Amino acid sequence: MAKYNYHEKKEKKAAYRTQVRPELIDEIYEQILRKMIVEKKYKDPTYTAQRLAEEIHTNTRYISAAVSLRFQMNYSELVCGYRIRDAISMLTDKRNRDLTMAEVAQTCGFANRQSFYAAFYRLQGKTPKEYQAEFFAKLALAKPSTSKKDKQQ
Repeated sequence: MAKYNYHEKKEKKAAYRTQVRPELIDEIYEQILRKMIVEKKYKDPTYTAQRLAEEIHTNTRYISAAVSLRFQMNYSELVCGYRIRDAISMLTDKRNRDLTMAEVAQTCGFANRQSFYAAFYRLQGKTPKEYQAEFFAKLALAKPSTSKKDKQQ
Protein backbone atom coordinates (compact mmCIF):
# COMPACT_ATOMS: atom_id res chain seq x y z
CA MET A 1 0.00 0.00 0.00
CA ALA A 2 1.26 3.50 0.74
CA LYS A 3 4.21 4.77 2.67
CA TYR A 4 2.02 5.77 5.61
CA ASN A 5 -0.49 3.52 7.27
CA TYR A 6 -3.98 4.71 6.47
CA HIS A 7 -7.23 3.08 5.47
CA GLU A 8 -9.22 3.64 2.33
CA LYS A 9 -12.52 5.47 2.77
CA LYS A 10 -15.55 3.22 2.91
CA GLU A 11 -18.83 4.65 1.68
CA LYS A 12 -21.62 4.47 4.22
CA LYS A 13 -25.28 4.83 3.38
CA ALA A 14 -27.03 7.20 5.76
CA ALA A 15 -30.70 7.74 4.97
CA TYR A 16 -30.96 10.82 7.18
CA ARG A 17 -28.74 12.77 4.77
CA THR A 18 -31.46 12.85 2.15
CA GLN A 19 -34.22 13.56 4.68
CA VAL A 20 -32.84 16.92 5.83
CA ARG A 21 -34.47 19.93 4.14
CA PRO A 22 -32.21 21.38 1.39
CA GLU A 23 -32.67 24.89 2.81
CA LEU A 24 -31.35 23.73 6.17
CA ILE A 25 -28.41 21.99 4.52
CA ASP A 26 -27.60 25.23 2.66
CA GLU A 27 -27.77 27.24 5.88
CA ILE A 28 -25.50 24.79 7.71
CA TYR A 29 -23.12 24.75 4.72
CA GLU A 30 -22.80 28.55 4.87
CA GLN A 31 -22.12 28.43 8.60
CA ILE A 32 -19.49 25.71 8.15
CA LEU A 33 -17.76 27.82 5.50
CA ARG A 34 -17.73 30.82 7.84
CA LYS A 35 -16.27 28.73 10.68
CA MET A 36 -13.59 27.23 8.46
CA ILE A 37 -12.66 30.08 6.11
CA VAL A 38 -13.29 33.20 8.18
CA GLU A 39 -12.72 31.96 11.72
CA LYS A 40 -10.17 29.27 10.74
CA LYS A 41 -11.48 26.87 13.38
CA TYR A 42 -9.59 24.02 11.70
CA LYS A 43 -6.37 25.40 13.21
CA ASP A 44 -7.50 24.10 16.60
CA PRO A 45 -6.44 20.42 16.79
CA THR A 46 -9.26 19.75 19.29
CA TYR A 47 -12.02 21.26 17.14
CA THR A 48 -14.60 18.55 16.58
CA ALA A 49 -17.84 18.18 14.66
CA GLN A 50 -19.54 18.20 18.06
CA ARG A 51 -18.11 21.65 18.91
CA LEU A 52 -19.02 22.94 15.46
CA ALA A 53 -22.58 21.68 15.90
CA GLU A 54 -22.83 23.35 19.30
CA GLU A 55 -21.51 26.65 17.92
CA ILE A 56 -24.02 26.76 15.07
CA HIS A 57 -26.87 25.34 17.18
CA THR A 58 -27.47 22.09 15.36
CA ASN A 59 -26.44 18.46 15.80
CA THR A 60 -23.65 16.34 14.42
CA ARG A 61 -25.96 14.40 12.09
CA TYR A 62 -26.89 17.61 10.32
CA ILE A 63 -23.22 18.62 10.19
CA SER A 64 -22.43 15.23 8.68
CA ALA A 65 -25.25 15.56 6.15
CA ALA A 66 -24.22 19.07 5.10
CA VAL A 67 -20.54 18.16 4.76
CA SER A 68 -21.33 14.99 2.84
CA LEU A 69 -23.84 16.60 0.48
CA ARG A 70 -22.07 19.92 -0.15
CA PHE A 71 -18.39 18.98 0.11
CA GLN A 72 -18.64 15.29 -0.92
CA MET A 73 -16.46 14.21 2.02
CA ASN A 74 -16.69 13.66 5.75
CA TYR A 75 -15.93 16.19 8.48
CA SER A 76 -12.41 14.88 9.17
CA GLU A 77 -11.50 15.06 5.49
CA LEU A 78 -12.86 18.60 5.29
CA VAL A 79 -10.80 19.82 8.24
CA CYS A 80 -7.73 17.97 7.00
CA GLY A 81 -8.08 19.58 3.57
CA TYR A 82 -8.07 23.08 5.06
CA ARG A 83 -5.04 22.20 7.18
CA ILE A 84 -3.12 20.82 4.22
CA ARG A 85 -3.91 23.92 2.12
CA ASP A 86 -2.56 26.04 4.96
CA ALA A 87 0.53 23.85 5.19
CA ILE A 88 1.19 24.13 1.45
CA SER A 89 0.93 27.89 1.71
CA MET A 90 3.44 27.89 4.54
CA LEU A 91 5.79 25.40 2.88
CA THR A 92 5.95 27.43 -0.32
CA ASP A 93 6.61 30.76 1.41
CA LYS A 94 10.35 31.39 1.54
CA ARG A 95 9.88 33.33 4.78
CA ASN A 96 8.94 30.03 6.47
CA ARG A 97 11.87 27.93 5.28
CA ASP A 98 13.41 27.96 8.77
CA LEU A 99 10.32 26.40 10.37
CA THR A 100 10.45 22.76 11.35
CA MET A 101 7.78 20.40 10.06
CA ALA A 102 6.50 20.11 13.64
CA GLU A 103 6.03 23.89 13.75
CA VAL A 104 4.19 23.88 10.42
CA ALA A 105 2.02 21.01 11.64
CA GLN A 106 1.16 22.77 14.89
CA THR A 107 0.41 26.09 13.16
CA CYS A 108 -1.98 24.38 10.74
CA GLY A 109 -3.87 22.53 13.47
CA PHE A 110 -2.39 19.05 13.43
CA ALA A 111 -2.01 17.37 16.80
CA ASN A 112 1.50 16.16 15.95
CA ARG A 113 4.06 15.87 13.17
CA GLN A 114 3.21 12.24 12.46
CA SER A 115 -0.48 12.92 11.74
CA PHE A 116 0.60 15.88 9.58
CA TYR A 117 2.98 13.70 7.52
CA ALA A 118 0.38 10.95 7.09
CA ALA A 119 -2.35 13.38 5.99
CA PHE A 120 -0.02 15.31 3.71
CA TYR A 121 1.25 12.14 2.05
CA ARG A 122 -2.29 10.80 1.60
CA LEU A 123 -3.43 13.99 -0.16
CA GLN A 124 -0.26 15.01 -2.02
CA GLY A 125 1.53 11.72 -2.64
CA LYS A 126 4.75 12.98 -1.06
CA THR A 127 5.98 14.15 2.31
CA PRO A 128 5.87 17.84 3.24
CA LYS A 129 9.67 18.04 3.02
CA GLU A 130 9.65 16.47 -0.46
CA TYR A 131 6.89 18.85 -1.56
CA GLN A 132 8.80 21.87 -0.28
CA ALA A 133 12.10 20.76 -1.84
CA GLU A 134 10.43 20.15 -5.23
CA PHE A 135 8.67 23.51 -5.10
CA PHE A 136 11.83 25.48 -4.43
CA ALA A 137 13.83 23.44 -6.96
CA LYS A 138 11.24 24.27 -9.67
CA LEU A 139 11.23 27.90 -8.56
CA ALA A 140 15.02 28.10 -8.86
CA LEU A 141 14.88 26.62 -12.38
CA ALA A 142 12.18 29.06 -13.43
CA LYS A 143 14.04 32.20 -12.32
CA PRO A 144 15.74 34.11 -15.11
CA SER A 145 19.48 34.38 -14.88
CA THR A 146 20.74 37.65 -13.43
CA SER A 147 24.40 37.40 -14.29
CA LYS A 148 26.28 40.39 -15.77
CA LYS A 149 26.63 38.59 -19.09
CA ASP A 150 22.85 38.16 -19.39
CA LYS A 151 22.19 41.80 -18.51
CA GLN A 152 24.53 43.01 -21.28
CA GLN A 153 22.69 41.09 -24.01
